[in-house]
Amino acid sequence: MSTKPTCPNCGNAEMDSFFSAPNVPVHSVVLLKTRQEAIDFPTGDIELAFCRSCGFVSNVAFDADLQDYSHEYESTQQYSPTFNSFHSKLAEGLVERYGLCGKQVVEIGCGQGEFLALLCEAGADKGIGFDPAFVAGRNEAVDGETISIVKDYYSEQYTGTKGDFYCCKMTLEHIGATHEFVSTVRRAIADQTDSIVFFQVPDARRVLRDLGFWDIYYEHCSYFSPPSLGRLFRDCGFDVLDLSTDYDDQYLMVEARPATGAPASLPPEGEDLEGITKDVEYFASNWKAKVDGWRQTLAQMKADNRRPVIWGGGSKGVAFLTTLGITDEIAYAVDINPLKHGTFMAGTGQEVVSPEFLRDYDPKAVIVMNPIYIPEIGEQLRDMGIDAELLTP
Repeated sequence: MSTKPTCPNCGNAEMDSFFSAPNVPVHSVVLLKTRQEAIDFPTGDIELAFCRSCGFVSNVAFDADLQDYSHEYESTQQYSPTFNSFHSKLAEGLVERYGLCGKQVVEIGCGQGEFLALLCEAGADKGIGFDPAFVAGRNEAVDGETISIVKDYYSEQYTGTKGDFYCCKMTLEHIGATHEFVSTVRRAIADQTDSIVFFQVPDARRVLRDLGFWDIYYEHCSYFSPPSLGRLFRDCGFDVLDLSTDYDDQYLMVEARPATGAPASLPPEGEDLEGITKDVEYFASNWKAKVDGWRQTLAQMKADNRRPVIWGGGSKGVAFLTTLGITDEIAYAVDINPLKHGTFMAGTGQEVVSPEFLRDYDPKAVIVMNPIYIPEIGEQLRDMGIDAELLTP
């Protein structure tokens, strides 16, 4: 880019580019019914840039007009026992910590209402969600009374919907104008200064330190670390109560309440700009070697006829395959979500199959796109009598 872009998180005009990936699928978890449709899926460019003022990372080539979160967008993780256990404990902890029994909760980017249902099961009185990809009838708990969903993006027109607790999980990273969006939430809360907000996003530090090119995809235009997330909420008029990580440190979470005066100081991790700067510099210097290493590994697997598969037919899998330019080195992607079976990976066209498919295919290597699921996947493979090496990117 000819001029340095302005940071949408803090307004600083000195963002420095450090990673690019051209022509990547603009969606990673859309249900694509044919291989040709998957191969021909629309693409966009990624150019990640870093703000040294607040620690924010943004895809400055992002075009929101290319996004379409329709009913074909399939992102649920509820088929995993590992995830369900985490999700339930998270909901129960929030209800207990903030006294949400009998209170009303609002969730922005609620998917099919799974987390709203958990919050209500744990004691919340009523849940109202917003999500354009919601499918009526998919979740029986969405009864229109205890839980109701607005099939739309959350925006200024919905600031009249009030809650005692505002929740936004794995959604803010899909939004480019982060300061504008969080300011909208603050305006919705207005003078309800007892309301609590809870946001959960991927932790960019994990991506950068692991050289996780498979965790960089088009839908995620915004990447947060504790400094950028904490400063965003402070600048938008919140007191940050906590910045923490969970789910094997993959998820970064902020808990905050409206500031009634000058916003309070951030927790110590929210001030570590030096740490995130070093993480970005490390990634910029080393990610290409990581990509080259995986290309060599997969070429050798093909030569040895090990029939490798990836386990994870979602965004990580799409980013892994497209960044590496994988075609025939890997033939299949495995996923436990039955709605994905028989669909195809955007960009590269691998078919998504059920775990049971592997009984006949007999792979000798399974690349697990998220290491937290290794125990769960290993048990499934053992139960099917499949002797395969488990690897992670």
